[in-house]
Amino acid sequence: MSEAVTRTVTTPPGLLASLDPLLREWLPRQRWFAGKGRPVTGFALVSATELLPPTAKLSLYHLLVRAHQPLLAGHGGHEQPGDCYQLLIGVREALPPRLAPALIGHVTRGPLAGRTVYEALHDTRPADLLLEALRTRARIGGLRFERVPHQEVRSGLVPRLMTAEQSNSSVVYGDTFILKLLRRIVPGINPDLELPLALAREGCPRVPPPTAWLVADPEGAGASAPAEPYVLGVLQPFVQGATDGWELALRELAKGEDFVAEARALGRATAEVHTALARALPTVTLGHTQLRSLVDGMTQRLEAAVHAVPSLRPYAGGLRSAFSALDQLAAEGSTWTAQRVHGDLHLGQCLRSPAGEWSLIDFEGEPARPLAERRMPQPAVRDVAGMLRSFDYAARSVDPPQPDWAGHCRAAYCSGYAEAAGRDPRTDPVLLRAYETDKAVYEVVYEARHRPEWLPVPLAAVQRLASPDPT
Repeated sequence: MSEAVTRTVTTPPGLLASLDPLLREWLPRQRWFAGKGRPVTGFALVSATELLPPTAKLSLYHLLVRAHQPLLAGHGGHEQPGDCYQLLIGVREALPPRLAPALIGHVTRGPLAGRTVYEALHDTRPADLLLEALRTRARIGGLRFERVPHQEVRSGLVPRLMTAEQSNSSVVYGDTFILKLLRRIVPGINPDLELPLALAREGCPRVPPPTAWLVADPEGAGASAPAEPYVLGVLQPFVQGATDGWELALRELAKGEDFVAEARALGRATAEVHTALARALPTVTLGHTQLRSLVDGMTQRLEAAVHAVPSLRPYAGGLRSAFSALDQLAAEGSTWTAQRVHGDLHLGQCLRSPAGEWSLIDFEGEPARPLAERRMPQPAVRDVAGMLRSFDYAARSVDPPQPDWAGHCRAAYCSGYAEAAGRDPRTDPVLLRAYETDKAVYEVVYEARHRPEWLPVPLAAVQRLASPDPT
């Protein structure tokens, strides 16, 4: 395949209608589907691209589809345009046994009638095609495969789909690259590409630099089409032999070992990333007006969470006080510096190399929050609060729980952060408590919806954070 390949494509009319009944059943079962608890009532096609011309053996379609779902109870029961999802649909006459776990279903009508459709990332040929398109900077229909000019991508790297459940999908190529494909898609500049590119320009070694990326310019519906492209995926170097922080923490807990040295090193790594981001991108000062908006958002999320999860009600007043205390400080004239941050930092977003070096990954932020919010400057302590919550999660995932283990890790992490940043997050306890409370409230809603058996973990933090002395 030559450099900068461009190929126009056509897709058969009625393609989405052909897939509709199967996708209604399959999509809600996926870990990355955000609309759980509400039925899918239909789909709208944002874009469809034929990546492999149809043959008797295999065809391949890239789809961006918007899932329609009814509003939650109390909103009139009307349908609303739902989230947009990226799908890679393979089509075969029949699936070989190795692809049985990827089955979506057997099509009974439309242009794909009589054929079998499946999640194509499980298949080596479609995965190969994505890497080759990135290597050659291909243009296929509305899809643009971009690459850093001086970065080479070797062909022939063997792909394997990572099977761990997550909010996106990742394919590793020969222990050299990892391609993260975003599943829930919004138009605009995605921080999962924006921030690692900025950090690469700063020479920050704590974040794998992007090598290539995939974007879409959807065929719009006239003036209603988004003006900005969709970022669909990012290719980065694969950290060979790395262990993510969550796995490493659980391993040490199982052995009865502390995690203090690693937590301190992780604090230093976090501070180095924050320092580089503050150099690379603008910072702002938050005064009372800006803090009032921030506090209002935290309070509104709390009220919505109390409505959604009744077990929060006994703690609502104490949790609200965490936010009002911050507002009071701002009213008295306190200010804070805000900058770009990771936005969803926890142990699972950190990798430790065999040499003992820590890297931070997955800068997408919390996918449930609007993209504009995820790209706003925030106090760096927001990331710190997320990591402190993660230590607590690890300590409470074992039986019996180990709260002292979490306390030692939290202290070491903040000390390590102070060593690299020159300031200790614990010297701003009101701000730290507000962000940790906001995070715990988010966790309660998430666990109630997706993993009810985990709900006691954030509820234990809620009980602590709602107390008059939340140590």
